Amino acid sequence: MPDSTQSKLLISERLATFASDLRYEDIPSAVTERAKYLVLDALGIALASTKFGFAKDALAGLSVFEPGERAAFGMGRRLALRDAVTLNGVLVHGLDYDDTHIEGVVHVSSSCFPCAFGVAAQTGASGRDFLAAYVTAVEAAARIGMAAGGGLHLSGLHPTGSVAAFAAALASGRLYGLTAEQLVMAQGIALSTMAISSRQYSREGAGSKRLHPGWGATAGITAAALAKGGITGPRSAYEGDYGFFRVNMAPHMERCNLALATAGLGEVWETARVAIKPIPACHLVHACSDATVALVREHGLKAADIASIQALVPKEAYAVVCEPLALRKRPTSSYSAQFSLHYAVAASIVCGRFSLAEMEPEFYKNPEILALVDKVEHGEYPGSEYPKYFSGEVRIRTKDGRELVKREHINRGAADRPLSGDDITVKFMDNATTAVSKAHAEKLREAVLSIDRAADLKKIETLFAFDKECS
Repeated sequence: MPDSTQSKLLISERLATFASDLRYEDIPSAVTERAKYLVLDALGIALASTKFGFAKDALAGLSVFEPGERAAFGMGRRLALRDAVTLNGVLVHGLDYDDTHIEGVVHVSSSCFPCAFGVAAQTGASGRDFLAAYVTAVEAAARIGMAAGGGLHLSGLHPTGSVAAFAAALASGRLYGLTAEQLVMAQGIALSTMAISSRQYSREGAGSKRLHPGWGATAGITAAALAKGGITGPRSAYEGDYGFFRVNMAPHMERCNLALATAGLGEVWETARVAIKPIPACHLVHACSDATVALVREHGLKAADIASIQALVPKEAYAVVCEPLALRKRPTSSYSAQFSLHYAVAASIVCGRFSLAEMEPEFYKNPEILALVDKVEHGEYPGSEYPKYFSGEVRIRTKDGRELVKREHINRGAADRPLSGDDITVKFMDNATTAVSKAHAEKLREAVLSIDRAADLKKIETLFAFDKECS
């Protein structure tokens, strides 16, 4: 379609055309290869999550509904489609170790992977169909997040859950065979029925954030099914007077750039720019944690050596990882620990790392770490390019008068400093083998990295479910 015609279309119309017309062969091979590694990373995290109480709690809650045929990743259970997608979203996102499209400030795979895989398995789609639907969802989620310019967070929303409904409506609608017009309606229905994904959890250290991506994806699947049935929705789902952006970020509309919602669609592939997390915590603390570990290793620092610490992050990060200060200084749960800049820096000094182990009570209640937390002050990172990078700088003053400084402008794992396929494979194996045998983890790795050759997902879904016959 000529550019002049495209420019006159609404965002929902352009995204619908993209989702409807995209062929697997149109996606560059480097993008589909990266997509497979993103899926591999997400699956490994989901398996690791199964060993935690929140996974069992979520499964117990969803088990009051009728069972079904879709896989609950690593749980040895089958649920109805939407319940499986909700649970699998919890598993991928629950450890806050999942990927992020940094400029969109969106965890894309925690909604896009469970949605695309669940619907593809339900419809008998091939591995290539699944990958094309997954990429469709990631491209949409990333761009909608980019258009918000960080304003959703500032308005008290969790962008991951907020944009998931739209991305999932497009991915599932594609797999359900919706027309472009029906896909427009699906996005409008998603606007009308989506969950708000409030960030109130961050004020209280609550675990409800884990529900956001899967719940949003479930809303999108429902919206696509209703559109296929004939229900209509508003066309101006994004730019309308009561559309997504104006309703949800009215105080910060000056940050919104609607053109980014479709910029480069089908030519520039945001899937290739999704960042894999090297640390199981909010992405906004990564740079400071890495900088701290580097200083500890370079100078042999001990907690007893430290007089004071400054941790500098983009000012937009304050509301996420610095406030409320009392909770950040004294985490009450693993989740609040993952979202505390002060704790991340202190734990990185005492432990020389910031890993899943540091999310346990024995660490976030450790008197030595908490004494160091009290020495950490946060401030604004100079020259921030947020949300392009989640930069960080740490300045440590020692008791003998030294001032040690380390700056991480481009956070590790970002698109301009990516983890390699080998790095991702190591992370996958580390995560997966906390829940399954090494042999089964290797089967999963091979299945994901060759999923484009699968005629359907039946065998792969059985592997993902870890059904008893696969143990």
